Amino acid sequence: MPPLEAADDRLQQAMNTVLLAALPGLLALFWLYGWGVLINLLLAVISALLVEAAVANLRRQAVQPALRNGSALVSAMLLAVALPAYCPWWLTVTATVSGLLFGKHLYGGVGRNPFNPAMLGFALSMVLFPQAMTHWPGHGLDFPSALQQVFNPAPAPDAWAQATALDSLRINKSLTIDELFASNPAFGRFGGRGVEWVNLAFLLGGLWLLQRRIFSWHAPVGMLASLFLISLLCWNGSGSDSHGSPLFHLLSGATMLGAFFIVTEPVSGAKSALARLLFGIGVGLLTYLIRTWGGYPDGVAFAVLLMNLLVPTLERFAASRHLPVST
Repeated sequence: MPPLEAADDRLQQAMNTVLLAALPGLLALFWLYGWGVLINLLLAVISALLVEAAVANLRRQAVQPALRNGSALVSAMLLAVALPAYCPWWLTVTATVSGLLFGKHLYGGVGRNPFNPAMLGFALSMVLFPQAMTHWPGHGLDFPSALQQVFNPAPAPDAWAQATALDSLRINKSLTIDELFASNPAFGRFGGRGVEWVNLAFLLGGLWLLQRRIFSWHAPVGMLASLFLISLLCWNGSGSDSHGSPLFHLLSGATMLGAFFIVTEPVSGAKSALARLLFGIGVGLLTYLIRTWGGYPDGVAFAVLLMNLLVPTLERFAASRHLPVST
């Protein structure tokens, strides 16, 4: 088998394994939010495949290999689960198209992107459409109502739309943590209501990927350890000025999705073991800083993009320590 075909096969196998590992998290999100998650996923996948086919045609390349390698499907999956369920259809399409065009194909395609395409699409949507990006449902809808909400959205009742646990904690000024957990429906036992189980499901899939050696432990452990440590050091109990416990931060937002499915992206992430560890540590620290003092409730996407900029510096630092590249 020619080297390029062998590399394509390895990439396709790795991407298929990542998609399979994400299945527990997808099922947990479907249990929590209902049909909106699957509609997001379908819209993102269709948009991603159309972008891949269009770019391949423009470059006079074969379309089938571009559609088969699976990298676009992984980006579509990440965006589908990161975007609010029941967001307008155009938001999912815009995020997917912009992420793939400006995050991957602008730099030459697979293997050349300096930024994580899914997180770039998410961040652009957060900056351009902040209101739509913070419109999270309080519960799922039946399928006809879900289609109505996505393709012909009407103003949602306050009882249906609600702030996330991270957002509620960030804007809290008067209630203690115990009062927040007792009175706000966005909070569960340890983190966001239902989101705790979603994070545990993505953790399960991530551990399976580690067992399959799809990636090394350095970036995920670095991110989770640094997020745990800084949240522990900054935690001041249950006071109204508390920023949340370490367990709250680990089981809220996109923490486990970020640790196992985003910071492990092989192209835009670091290559050497030390650089991967530092990359993960930086993502964890920046995630906490953005969640706590920034303008966005969950900082995983912006933290990853900022650390993408530092990858060359991290690699030079690792090389100066004469450490081997981790496979």
